[in-house]
Amino acid sequence: MYQTILYQVENNACTITLNRPDRFNAFNEELSREFMDALKSAEKDKAVRVIVITGAGKAFCSGQDLKDIAGKKRSLSESIEKRYNPMIRKITGIEKPVICKLNGIGAGAGASLALACDMIIASEEAALLEAFVNIGLVLDSGSSYFLPRLVGRQKAFEIAALGDKVTAKQALTLGLVNQVVPASELDAATDVVVSRFANSATKAVGLIKRMLNRSFESSLDQMLEQEMYCQEIAGNSKDYQEGVAAFNEKRKPQFTGE
Repeated sequence: MYQTILYQVENNACTITLNRPDRFNAFNEELSREFMDALKSAEKDKAVRVIVITGAGKAFCSGQDLKDIAGKKRSLSESIEKRYNPMIRKITGIEKPVICKLNGIGAGAGASLALACDMIIASEEAALLEAFVNIGLVLDSGSSYFLPRLVGRQKAFEIAALGDKVTAKQALTLGLVNQVVPASELDAATDVVVSRFANSATKAVGLIKRMLNRSFESSLDQMLEQEMYCQEIAGNSKDYQEGVAAFNEKRKPQFTGE
């Protein structure tokens, strides 16, 4: 089905693997197109309750494939708007948890891709690199939005303007990733988190994601209204009914994601 990604759905979880290991999973037009299509498929599939994004080989994603565009005259703004911005908007807009399994370097748009995810489980060998300034460019694909919200403006400026690599352990200290484990334990550690979400109250998790995404640009009164609105939706779900029944019956709830 796909030439540049691997797409697998199993146990309510969809794993999308960027699969250009010879190019460190750098984006060309085909990968951009197929990745976007995979995100849409995972969003629509009711059997999918959690999405995992990772990379094949040593790297997570090295951003734009610079060899692919060498010698080509193109508009960077057009490329960003048509290829990269839709991916970031889709990841943040999907009302399902999106987990980044950061297996290696995430550089440039690859770092932005990781930061757009709801959680990041990283290998000790992984790193993030806002590489844009190193080739005379500025942050794109959402990094100017995510980075200062995660680490503060001054630290974000340091990371972005100096263009130095942030190791996995440094990223954990800064709050850029949720967990760091040895490379040999990355799959198992990710599976633990994915399994929890795959069996969780998916509608509630999606609404929580929606609310948190809006919180930075909203007033307290606006968020109180948003909480009231989303709580009404959650309260009409089958998972809420099951959660209450399980609580009263002193058993573990069996959520269906509905």
